[in-house]
Amino acid sequence: MSNTVSFRCNGWTGGQDGAFSMATFIVLATFTDKGIGKVKDTIGRAEKFKEMAKKSGIAVKDLYWTLGSHDVVAVCEAPDDESATAFSLSVCSRGNVRSETLRAFSFNEMKTILSKMV
Repeated sequence: MSNTVSFRCNGWTGGQDGAFSMATFIVLATFTDKGIGKVKDTIGRAEKFKEMAKKSGIAVKDLYWTLGSHDVVAVCEAPDDESATAFSLSVCSRGNVRSETLRAFSFNEMKTILSKMV
């Protein structure tokens, strides 16, 4: 499923009727010692995460607290790799989480990628 926005920005993937779709990123975050020490603040930090994302032109589509090797998983849409990387660095520089950001491709995006194989 590809979401579109009604404004233009350099580096975005072209969409229908002059609109552009944003790239999907999965953010896997793990609390640092500082972050787990103040785990009761995690909801407030999540709200700040969403505000920071919005200021960066990034949409947080879903946010989950998880069991296992990662504590938080976020599904985000960003205009490009550089924006997603800058945002991730901004979040991690606060010291509450370490993260791994994965570029995710939809079914249709993967079909397009495979069609370009030689």
